[in-house]
Amino acid sequence: MGGMKKIEGYKVISASEMRRIEKLSIEKGASDEAYMLKAAEGIAGRAEAFILESELEKSVTLLVGKGNNGGDAFAAGTFLLNRGFQVEAYHTVASGEASPLCQRFERDYIEAGGELHRGRDLPLKGLIIDGLLGTGFKGKLEGKILDVVQKANNSKLPILAIDIPSGVDGDSGEIDPVAIEARETLFLGLPKVGFFLNGGYNSIGKLCAIDFGMELHFIHEAQPLAYLIDEKRIGELLPPLKRTRHKYEAGYVIALAGSPGMAGAAMLASLAALRTGAGIVRLFYPEGMEGELASSPYELIRTSYKWGDPSKIFEEGKRASAALIGPGVGREKEMRTFVQQVVGGLEMPCVIDADGLLLLKEFPEGAILTPHYREMCTLLSVDSLTQELCQKFVDKNRVTLVLKGAPTWIYHPDILPLIIPAGDPGMATAGTGDVLTGMIAALVAQKLRGREAAALGVYLHALAGEIAAEKMTSYDMIASDLIEALPSAFQRVLARTTR
Repeated sequence: MGGMKKIEGYKVISASEMRRIEKLSIEKGASDEAYMLKAAEGIAGRAEAFILESELEKSVTLLVGKGNNGGDAFAAGTFLLNRGFQVEAYHTVASGEASPLCQRFERDYIEAGGELHRGRDLPLKGLIIDGLLGTGFKGKLEGKILDVVQKANNSKLPILAIDIPSGVDGDSGEIDPVAIEARETLFLGLPKVGFFLNGGYNSIGKLCAIDFGMELHFIHEAQPLAYLIDEKRIGELLPPLKRTRHKYEAGYVIALAGSPGMAGAAMLASLAALRTGAGIVRLFYPEGMEGELASSPYELIRTSYKWGDPSKIFEEGKRASAALIGPGVGREKEMRTFVQQVVGGLEMPCVIDADGLLLLKEFPEGAILTPHYREMCTLLSVDSLTQELCQKFVDKNRVTLVLKGAPTWIYHPDILPLIIPAGDPGMATAGTGDVLTGMIAALVAQKLRGREAAALGVYLHALAGEIAAEKMTSYDMIASDLIEALPSAFQRVLARTTR
C-alpha cells in the first residue's frame, strides 16, 4: 500500500460520528453558538453566490424547524437581511418549542427586520433555504413538515439544504415517503454517508462544503466509513508521457469480448481503451463475426478464435500489458468454460465486466471487477448489498471492486472505500459500462494498478458523461457520446492538474 498516491478527499462519516466530534469539541471549550454563526455566514455566502450565478432576484425563503438546523437558517437569514436581501421565514413550531439556540437566532432575525410566518401561511419565493430537519432525523416524514417539504418540492424553486436535505436519513440515505430535493447540499464539516446511499443521492444535488469553525484536530479525530475522491489530485494519477515512448510502452490491451449479436459491446470497450491512451488494442472474437465487426475503428486489431482454443490469446498475452474480459461475450455454457480457461492462463492484470463476471467462479488476484448493483448481488447470491459485504469480498479475493452506480463506490483490499459522486443520469444507457471497462483496461496497460486505475477511469468516465450531457441533454446521449467527450474530459483534468 506504501506506493499509493493520496487521492482521498473528504472523510465520509456517520451522522452520530459528526455529533460525537462536535460534542467533544464543545467539551474542550468550543462554542456551539460560535459554530452556528460561522456556519450561517458560510450558508449566507453560498446563497448570495448562488443567486448571483443564477441571476435570480435577491429574495430568500427560509424553512425553519425546531432544532439547531433551524437556528442555522435564522442566523443565515439575518446575514442576508444585512446584505440587502428580502427574506421571509416559515417556522413549523411556536417559538417556545424550538431549541434555545434556534430561539436566540429567531430573535436576532426579527430584530434585523425579517418576516416570520407560522400556521397555514407558507410563502415560497426566490431561493429556498431548507433548515427543517438535521442529520439526526430517522423514520417517516408526516404532518406539517411533510406538507412543507412537498410544497417546497412542487414549487420548482431552487433549494439549498443546510447540512442534509430534510427527510433523508443521515446514515442509511432512506426516505419515507419524500425528502427535500435540493439543488445543493451545504454540508457542515464533513459529508454524511446517507448522502450516497439509497434515495439520499437523488436528494442532495451538488455538494458544497461549509466550514463552521471546528478545529482541524477534531476533524482528524473523526472515524470515516469511506472517502470522497479528491478531484484536485486525481490528475496526478495520469500516466507520465515520455517523448521517446513507443506503442508497447503506451500499453497493449487484449480484449476477449463480443459474441454473435453483441458486437457493439466489444467495439465500445475497445475504442474506449484506444481513446484512453492504450497504444494497441487487439480484440479476440469468435469466428464468424467478421461481418458484424466490419464497422469497427481502423485502429482496432481484430483476431478471431476457434471455440475451445485459447492458444492465440495466450500467445499475444505474452506481449500484452492488460486484458479486458467480458463485454458482450454472452452466457452460453461453452463460453463459461472458455472464459475460465482464458482467465486462468493469463498472467497480466485483468479488467472483468458484464457477462465475464458471472461466468467466472474465481477471480485472479489483482483483477479489477466492474459490476453494477444487481450483478454484484448475483455474484454474492444476496438480495441487497452492504459496505461490509463488499469489503469482505475484496479482502478475501484480493481484487478491486468498482460498484457502478450513482454514485460509484470503489472497494480495494485493506483500505476504506472511495466514493465518486460525479456523472450524469443520461449515463444510464446501454454500453456505458463497456466504455468504462475499456478505459480502466487502458490505464492498467499504462502501469496504473487496482484502486488508482479504477479511480481515474471512473472519474474520467463520469466527467465525459457530464460533458456529453452539457453538449446534448441527459435524455438523448448514448454510450459512444462518452468516447467522443473523452478528449474534453482529459483536457479538464489536465488543466486542473497543471495549475
